[in-house]
Amino acid sequence: MTILHALLSIASGSLVGFSLGLVGGGGSILAVPLLVYVVGVRSPHVAIGTSAIAVAVSAASNLFGHARAGTVKWPCALVFALSGIVGAAAGAQFGKMVDGHRLLTLFGALMVVIGLMMLRPRRSGSNADVRLTRESMGKLLPLLIGIGFLVGALSGFFGIGGGFLIVPGLIGATAMPLINAIGSSLVAVTAFGLTTAASYAVSGLVDWPLAILFIIGGALGGLLGIKLAHRLSGHKHALTLTFSGIVVAVGIYVIVRSLTGS
Repeated sequence: MTILHALLSIASGSLVGFSLGLVGGGGSILAVPLLVYVVGVRSPHVAIGTSAIAVAVSAASNLFGHARAGTVKWPCALVFALSGIVGAAAGAQFGKMVDGHRLLTLFGALMVVIGLMMLRPRRSGSNADVRLTRESMGKLLPLLIGIGFLVGALSGFFGIGGGFLIVPGLIGATAMPLINAIGSSLVAVTAFGLTTAASYAVSGLVDWPLAILFIIGGALGGLLGIKLAHRLSGHKHALTLTFSGIVVAVGIYVIVRSLTGS
């Protein structure tokens, strides 16, 4: 790895961390395009495997803060995550079987969908006291297991954290408040990222030095993003609108590049 590639890796990781700190999500969806088109990773599969490590580490660090704040609904989060791990393992296996250019085309399409989803205001549940108990498990377990598996499969297939799918999934399954869904989702994002990364690592599709540089950059960018987010807290809608536009535009770019093979 040259010095230029190392600097590009850190810079790309910083952009992902910066966006996560600034708008609270969606940054991991940029990791694969940055690794492929900026850093120059030739294999989309290696880019997905490497980014999965960075996604998992970033989620784990954020989970620590939410756990200290008491916003994680642990029983619900663990059931969702355990079911999703099975889905993520299956999704990762299917992802490795798909041709790299076709996988990038599908990834670009997913970016467009997620970018548009970001424009919708996040809904919040009303059941702040939701608990997974003997009385509630008959209703909650099927939803948590079913939705967790589907979201995990998508996460594993594309090598993303899946937070924008997990948060509404948790709210839909349990009606928990948004802040609890965000905190609880990080359990699943960490688990899905590690599962996907492990699957790709076994197949030799993780660039470990690159992953470390990407993580370092993500930590630095995250600090800057959080600081700027506090200063611009009154303009969250404008920030989200801008960022969603960037995600959609990059998604279209990925589709065009992968279809043209250039």
